[in-house]
Amino acid sequence: MNIQKSYQEHTAAGKLYLVGTPIGNLEDMTYRAVRILQEVQLIAAEDTRHTRKLLTHFEISTRLVSYHEHNKHASGPELIRLLKGGDSIALVSDAGLPAICDPGADLVRMAVEEAIDVIPVPGANAALSALIMSGLPTDKFKFLGFLPRDKKPLTQELAAVNREQATLLCYESPHRLVKTLSAMEAAFGPDREIVLVRELTKRYEEALRGTLAEALLHLAEHPAQGEYVVVVRGAEDDPSAPRSEDAWWAGLTAEEHVARYEADGLDRKEALKRAASDLGVPKRELYNQLHRDS
Repeated sequence: MNIQKSYQEHTAAGKLYLVGTPIGNLEDMTYRAVRILQEVQLIAAEDTRHTRKLLTHFEISTRLVSYHEHNKHASGPELIRLLKGGDSIALVSDAGLPAICDPGADLVRMAVEEAIDVIPVPGANAALSALIMSGLPTDKFKFLGFLPRDKKPLTQELAAVNREQATLLCYESPHRLVKTLSAMEAAFGPDREIVLVRELTKRYEEALRGTLAEALLHLAEHPAQGEYVVVVRGAEDDPSAPRSEDAWWAGLTAEEHVARYEADGLDRKEALKRAASDLGVPKRELYNQLHRDS
C-alpha cells in the first residue's frame, strides 16, 4: 500500500506538482499556481511555445521542457529520474488541469509507482465549469473525455451510456461537433436536453441550451466555432425498464454475460463496458471479478 503524506514527511525525492492553468482568461491563474511555477526546478509543458507566453506574462523564469504524447516514452523516465534525484517539477497542460485527457496521467502513474509525492494545485477546468453553468443536474455526472472519431466505436460508446442517468460531459472540436451530435440524436432521441458551451472564460463565451434536435438546427445556420464542452442530460428513470432479475442476462455468469456481447461482434473492451452498464457496476469492478473467477 502506498500512503502519501504530502506535507508531513520530507524525503530526498522531489515532488510532482499538477498545476492548473487558465482555460481562456489569464485571471483564472491562482496565486499558488504562480508561486509553485516560480519555486520548482523544472516545468514540464504540453506545448512549450504556448506555456512560454503564460510564463512571460507572469514573469516566471523557471526552466521549461517538453512533455507530450509523442515524446512521453523518452521524456517521462527522464523526469522521474530528476524527481528521484531531488528536483521538484510542475506539470502543466495547454489549458486547465493537467492529466485529464492528456499524457500527464502516464507521468502521474509512473511517479506513484516510484513513491514520489504527487500534489495537485487546483485551477480552472472546462468540463466542470460547463457543468455548473449548464442548468442540468450536477449531483451525478460522467465525464466521457473525447468521444471516438470513427462511426462504429462512437455508436457503441453512446449505446453504452444510453441509459446512464448521470449528466454526461464530453469535449468536442468545432469540425466534429455536428457529426457527434447527430450520433447522439440517433442514440438518445431528438428530445434529449443538451447544453453546448464554447469559449469558456473568453470574450465570446456562449452556452446554447435546448434539445439535440434544436442544437443541430442552430448549428446548420450558425457553424460551430471554438472548442466545445457538450453537456447532456442523463436518461430519465424508466419504471417500465426490466429489473435486473428479469433481464436477459439474469442467471448468467460475468464471463457468459461478456461473451454474449462478444458473440454479437463487440470487442472485449466494449463488451466489458456494456455488461458493466447492464449490471450498474464500474467496468473495473467487473474486470477484476472476471480475473478472480478465471
